[in-house]
Amino acid sequence: MEKIKIGILGAGRGMNIAGNLDLIEDCEIVALCEISEERAAQGIKDFGKEIPVYKDFDEFLELDLDAVVLANYFHEHTPYAIKCFEKGIHVLSECISNGTMAEGVELIRAHEKSNSIYMLAENYPQMKFNREMKKICDGGTLGKILYAEGEYNHPVNPYDDEFKKGYIYFTKHWRNFLPRSYYVTHSLAPIMWATGATPKRISAQPVFSPIPEKATSRFVGDSSAVITSLNDDGSVFRVTGCASYGAHHNAYRICGVNGQVENLRGMGEKVMLRYSEWAIPEGKEEINFYEPEWNDKDEEFIEKAGHGGGDYIVGRMFIDCIKANKQPEHPYDIHSAVAMSSVAILAHRSILNGGVPYDIPDFHMEECRKQYENDRETPFYGTDGSEPTIPCCSKTDYRPTDEQLRKYLEIPGITE
Repeated sequence: MEKIKIGILGAGRGMNIAGNLDLIEDCEIVALCEISEERAAQGIKDFGKEIPVYKDFDEFLELDLDAVVLANYFHEHTPYAIKCFEKGIHVLSECISNGTMAEGVELIRAHEKSNSIYMLAENYPQMKFNREMKKICDGGTLGKILYAEGEYNHPVNPYDDEFKKGYIYFTKHWRNFLPRSYYVTHSLAPIMWATGATPKRISAQPVFSPIPEKATSRFVGDSSAVITSLNDDGSVFRVTGCASYGAHHNAYRICGVNGQVENLRGMGEKVMLRYSEWAIPEGKEEINFYEPEWNDKDEEFIEKAGHGGGDYIVGRMFIDCIKANKQPEHPYDIHSAVAMSSVAILAHRSILNGGVPYDIPDFHMEECRKQYENDRETPFYGTDGSEPTIPCCSKTDYRPTDEQLRKYLEIPGITE
């Protein structure tokens, strides 16, 4: 079999993904598309192999590519995915699929006209403890699933100027305007994957607590968005977007009629599986505390990969889909991806409107597409110069002080 030829859009996160795909025997990373010469050079250095670099995406797509990894700015994947679909190129999209509701409609309509495989590059479900929780849910011993929690908590040192220089390197960068509900897939996808459920109705509340940074251009003063969802199977989820309080952790809990399973904060990859005393299955204890095993042929690669091994596994899943010529399963498929983006977008609207609930549209249905096909509300600046149309923070008049902005711009490597 000929190797699957893959191009990368975005040198930062993109070349990290490329490093994992390069470990797969049937893959070949053939080119990078990146507008920044400095970031392209660093990406190639980190990758360890010389490949051609393009600045123009259309020229990049003229190469003989089988697939493209979209690792450009968080909210700008859709136009590039659609260009790939038009050429029959497969897409691995990192990390939300669409930045506006209208783009979700456009993405699905374009995909329906193509033969391209589309997969969301969401890695957190493939962490060891989340794989174990899915295994337990699939085994049925918890009984009917009623409730689940997903919490992605990633505070950043507010005095770490190196982080700002590497990840928030100009004033209008998307991270400076990222509503706390938007970065939701790390919280939501693992419990969707384990339970098979999809949110159908959501509401959200903010936790407003600005990070006490001396040098910042963050226009979001919220530390978290707490989102609840009623799902298509009658269960309920509680998730956060990217929260910033307490200590760093990824926490998940799934509760059924007979018991519950959760990973334990601060306890590495260990899980706690508990059953009601009248519903203990044969071979189990009432309380089971353990670290699961990978039981995977590629454990050597997985253990070295980022995000708890998920980076390698997701890449392998994508390649397996290409080889089998089939779309990925829930929640990696395009409709699940757009549903998660809809949760992200509409949860922020819920916050801006006092917690009112919003239905998550099913874009299989044309009537839902019609409702949102012109909805381009966004809290972000676009690389095309377009400006935000809605506030990014729950307190809509919040902004960093002039002194904070001045000190931010004094950091070497930061631009206006």
